[in-house]
Amino acid sequence: MTTIYTFANQKGGVGKTTTAINLAAYLAAREHKVLLVDIDPQANATSSLGVDKTAPTFSIYHALVDDVPLDQIVMLTKRLHLDLVPSSSALAGAEVELVSVENRERLLANLLAPVSSRYDYIFIDSPPSLGLLTVNALVAADAVIIPIQCEYLALEGLSQLLNTIQLVQKNLNARLRIAGMAMTMYDSRTHLALQVVEQVAKHFPDLIFHTIIPRSVRIAEAPSFGEPLVSFDPKSRGAQAYEALTQELLAREGKK
Repeated sequence: MTTIYTFANQKGGVGKTTTAINLAAYLAAREHKVLLVDIDPQANATSSLGVDKTAPTFSIYHALVDDVPLDQIVMLTKRLHLDLVPSSSALAGAEVELVSVENRERLLANLLAPVSSRYDYIFIDSPPSLGLLTVNALVAADAVIIPIQCEYLALEGLSQLLNTIQLVQKNLNARLRIAGMAMTMYDSRTHLALQVVEQVAKHFPDLIFHTIIPRSVRIAEAPSFGEPLVSFDPKSRGAQAYEALTQELLAREGKK
């Protein structure tokens, strides 16, 4: 049975895309069939998997706005078992273009329905906002993973995100749940980073993942080479952390 995860945080630069692509890559390395859907107009997940943002004839924009079937958009990646629905900068105007569309919050869910049975997991990388694209991602998902940067400001918008998730649960997607909160960009040299982790653990003891993703040069470098860490530098601290996070997610979800 397919499980759909949305990666969401309205604050940018928290490691959301990095977490999505690396968990997807490690699941694919375990021979799970994974589809990564990039609905961020910045298209960082697309380029991080080695795809030129301007190359695809069709992107998720054409599916949402022009009703192009996902079958015509899904791309193979360099990683076996990992497919991609690319994004493009054109998606930036989609929220305005879709404002008058009926059931616009369910467009992505409807697009995924015909292809979901082909995959074990579908990951949706949402934009750093709480607009219509992110709402679509939450409505389409079974669960949400929230990456949280280990800095004070990262906590400020968390309550707003949780409120949005509750509204979606109440009005649009009753099955939506929070799969976990992943602490990212942890710098062991700072006391603040430890405090942030402790605060999240105190308030959300059942949601925080035990695996903490370190701040790492290799994690930062990998996207520019179009490679996830499993192939870019599998022995690095960051790669080992994401492999451990993948194992923890599978264990938490009762899967292998």
